[in-house]
Amino acid sequence: MKKLQKFLPVLAILFAGVTCIGAGYVLLNKGQVNAGYAVVPCVFTVALFSASRNLPKK
Repeated sequence: MKKLQKFLPVLAILFAGVTCIGAGYVLLNKGQVNAGYAVVPCVFTVALFSASRNLPKK
């Protein structure tokens, strides 16, 4: 459980970076590509951050 408490926030930060890259890709293409490139990693970011906060702390 201790490893999971350290792993989930790191993974969430990684997905936050992917979200920024996806948003930049959408903006560089003037919105002509699918916005899912930014939205899907953002959903994973929120889920991982909330999962890491809801773990029991011992």
